[in-house]
Amino acid sequence: MKQHLVLRVVAKMLIPPILLFALYVQFHGDFGPGGGFQAGVIFAAAFILYALVFGLETARRVVPDRLVHTAMAVGLLIFAGVGFAGLLLGGNYLNYSVLAENQKAGQHLGITLIEFGVGTTVVAVMITIFFAFAGRSARMSDEDW
Repeated sequence: MKQHLVLRVVAKMLIPPILLFALYVQFHGDFGPGGGFQAGVIFAAAFILYALVFGLETARRVVPDRLVHTAMAVGLLIFAGVGFAGLLLGGNYLNYSVLAENQKAGQHLGITLIEFGVGTTVVAVMITIFFAFAGRSARMSDEDW
């Protein structure tokens, strides 16, 4: 892809707005349509675009496997941690209303944290799936098909 200068320049111009839009969808999710899953897919799409344009090995250097696997675990721990925090504070599992001094603030905090955990997990899983399939095709020869 090194010979496609226009494609590389356009990708460099598109990736930052894609990431910014993903953040908007992430943090606007408790006020309207959107949330962690949608934002995670959009965020991962920016990295996948980067990998398609600049190469799989370059993308693996930007987002190493260790970081992706850590992000999967952290996202799951955030989700589960918010649930257990509700239990420890005297509510039910994922009862957000007990997370703050008033019910509305607790629900806002809980939803924001849950959506962040979901978004983090979805980004990591989508990138892992892409790396698995993209790496597989690079390792396979013509006679494997």
